[in-house]
Amino acid sequence: MVLPWSPEHSQGAVEVVRAVFDEYGFTWDEAEYHADLYDVPTYYLSKGNLFYVSIVDGRVVGTVGLELFPPVPGVAGVPAEIDGKVRISGCDCSLERLYVHPEARRMGVGSALFEKAVAEAQARGCRAMEIWSDKRLVDAHRLYKRYGAKPVSERVCDDPDLSPEWGLILNL
Repeated sequence: MVLPWSPEHSQGAVEVVRAVFDEYGFTWDEAEYHADLYDVPTYYLSKGNLFYVSIVDGRVVGTVGLELFPPVPGVAGVPAEIDGKVRISGCDCSLERLYVHPEARRMGVGSALFEKAVAEAQARGCRAMEIWSDKRLVDAHRLYKRYGAKPVSERVCDDPDLSPEWGLILNL
């Protein structure tokens, strides 16, 4: 079941993302890179963005955020540098924090969360979704491509590990 985030989901959401970071040996940075997970209302909800969790057997097993913004300038689907960060031109929303706890994989959780984010973006009139994903998360890339997302760029993430990422665009 996919539900809008509420305060009782805080710890569970953190635990899901942390489990994936531990699984891949990524650095956890509570104060900076992961601060949004500890304060969803400030980083998402107060800005008009969305955050959802997936609940299975009363436990948070997945997360997804949706950031909404004016279209990134430039030719649609072409990388553009905006404020020192590579973005995908033409996109007016981005998929954020789609993570599924390792114990809940292959249960349709990732698909349900992704479908929810896409449906919410479409309901708000968005036309193209920007998706950035660590190159090591190949299952995630398969999911995005299954729904029609196309790889168009790459960049180095501003996370503590300076991880290489694929950039994909999903026309809505």
